[in-house]
Amino acid sequence: MCAMSLLAYGPSWSACMNRSNLNISKNISAAFAPYLLCVSFAAFLNYTIWTMNPNFVAHSKQNPTTVAVRLVENVDANGFPGKVSWDKTAVILFDQDWRGESPDPARATEVRVLWTPETLFLRFVAKYQSLNIYNEARNDGWRDQLWDRDVAEAFLQPDTSDPLVYKEFEVAPNGFWIDLDISHGTNQEMGSRLKRRVVLDEKAKTWTADLAIPMKSLTASFDANQGWRVNFYRVEGAAEPRFYSAWSPTYSERPNFHVPAAFGTLVFRDRLP
Repeated sequence: MCAMSLLAYGPSWSACMNRSNLNISKNISAAFAPYLLCVSFAAFLNYTIWTMNPNFVAHSKQNPTTVAVRLVENVDANGFPGKVSWDKTAVILFDQDWRGESPDPARATEVRVLWTPETLFLRFVAKYQSLNIYNEARNDGWRDQLWDRDVAEAFLQPDTSDPLVYKEFEVAPNGFWIDLDISHGTNQEMGSRLKRRVVLDEKAKTWTADLAIPMKSLTASFDANQGWRVNFYRVEGAAEPRFYSAWSPTYSERPNFHVPAAFGTLVFRDRLP
């Protein structure tokens, strides 16, 4: 079957969204002790239990670093980089679970990052075994609780002064998406006005998602000399046990992506070394 593509635009409007049970453990790394608090929400969300595995400290020095390469070519008519530009980037590849175990090459995820002073571009290439998506969303494709179906995710922390404040972006194989400001166990819609494009290749069993995120929605003053803390994730499956995968493993007891101490580092360069 030929590849099927979906191109979608649309502004977001602000609306407070409640996300389930983000609990901060007493065992969180000492580096984050000043920021400890516990917040409970009504419903249980299995991979966003705010829990730090006490063994994480033993792994923390292994947090990875990757490079975002400056985009110098023109974007296409839809506002996205072309193949020549993406081929110049670092390749982030992961297929292990959130504990760094049980690799599954048939569900591997590739991430690439490009930047300009105005826009951060993310590309996810996701191998899949099955597709599990919502059939309904807001008119602009924004869908709350998108994480209950298949998604690729990016957690971005441009300002590292408070480890419990960061941005969350998710995109699904059908182009549905969500953007959230996370702050001390609460969340609300960002209104980032991102653009996205998704291409599904059923023959190759891959889906590719490109995000173009306005830099002004991420930071008030972008400084390419300042690294960010980031992590990238995948979720696949309609019911447990689902596939939870992380670039930088969180080592939590249960699947949990909200572990800022596990974030890796993103540095901005004009080109790869």
